[in-house]
Amino acid sequence: MSGTDVLLWLYVAVVFAAALALLFSRWPGWARAAVVAGAVGLWFAASATLGDVWGRPSREPLPERFVLLAAVIEEPGKTTPGALYVWVHELVDGKPAPEPRAYRLPYSKDLHALLNDALKKVRQGISQLGTAEPRRGAQGLSWLRPGSEAQEIRIRDLPVPQLPEK
Repeated sequence: MSGTDVLLWLYVAVVFAAALALLFSRWPGWARAAVVAGAVGLWFAASATLGDVWGRPSREPLPERFVLLAAVIEEPGKTTPGALYVWVHELVDGKPAPEPRAYRLPYSKDLHALLNDALKKVRQGISQLGTAEPRRGAQGLSWLRPGSEAQEIRIRDLPVPQLPEK
């Protein structure tokens, strides 16, 4: 049984216990409402957490410095807004993080062109270094819209490491 199966069955047990408490207890109305609110809150917390566990692309902002590994571009259509999916290795203290991470970015033509150029170079064997900085200016209540933090993304060739002389 996988970890996600265990989480699913734990959630089913919590909902079952909450249903029993609501139907057969003599608790006051405020306590029953708290049980319902707790079960609903647990659902939203679990779905957000399980999205990361299941390997869905993160909607968090890109790391400050990263190495571009791959990208998939979903152009906007009549019914879809489009998206840019990138797979990157975050750079921490100049070294790649232990695991790469997938990110989902809102579609923009400028970023589409930038990623296309970078992908061509990656296919030629030229590693691409990316930087992501928050855009200047008022962003409003971005915490209400996950993944909406506007970033200024730049991608350039990764410098060739200089080897010491013998």
